Amino acid sequence: MNVVKPKRFTVDEYHQLIELGFFQESESLRDGKAERIELIRGELIQMTAKGTPHTVCCSILCRQMDRLLGDRVVIRGQDPITLPNNSEPEPDVVIARGTDEDYLAHHPYPEDILLVIEISDKTLNYDRDTKLKLYAEAGISDYWIVNLIAHQLERYNQPYQNAQGEFGYLSKQISLPHQSVAIPGFEDSLLDLNRIFLESKS
Repeated sequence: MNVVKPKRFTVDEYHQLIELGFFQESESLRDGKAERIELIRGELIQMTAKGTPHTVCCSILCRQMDRLLGDRVVIRGQDPITLPNNSEPEPDVVIARGTDEDYLAHHPYPEDILLVIEISDKTLNYDRDTKLKLYAEAGISDYWIVNLIAHQLERYNQPYQNAQGEFGYLSKQISLPHQSVAIPGFEDSLLDLNRIFLESKS
């Protein structure tokens, strides 16, 4: 009996599909917006549609990071990063070294990345499990989840691999909306979480 196996793609194959316009041709529109695809461990994953709180939070977070860090880093919003485990996710916010021009030839690699941030409501379990393990395996030193359900920031760092071969982070810290947190690599730059969790003021 033949077993049907799903086709898994390398990053190069994924890029070829993009260049061929494969996703543009196969996209379906919902409320006038194209559905987005990302590559996770060789599989093409349809990204969950983002609601208004998620969209507003992402916009504010990018603006605050830009205000705090300016030209010292590259701040990318919902753009791809290239990881060695046949993955090219599109995190909500990425802080990378260098300048925008450094990424004309390729998306940021793990060694370029200072911080990855996912904004989570409907995707919270996915971001805590699949995405967390993915970023830890790639050696991303700092991973934040903006938890819009619990109104808290979850900060993970120190990626490691346990005895069973699973990846995760040794350290997890919770910060609440009334607090400020230092941005990794820029301890003098404090992010005021009250500006991020706007819904907590209602």
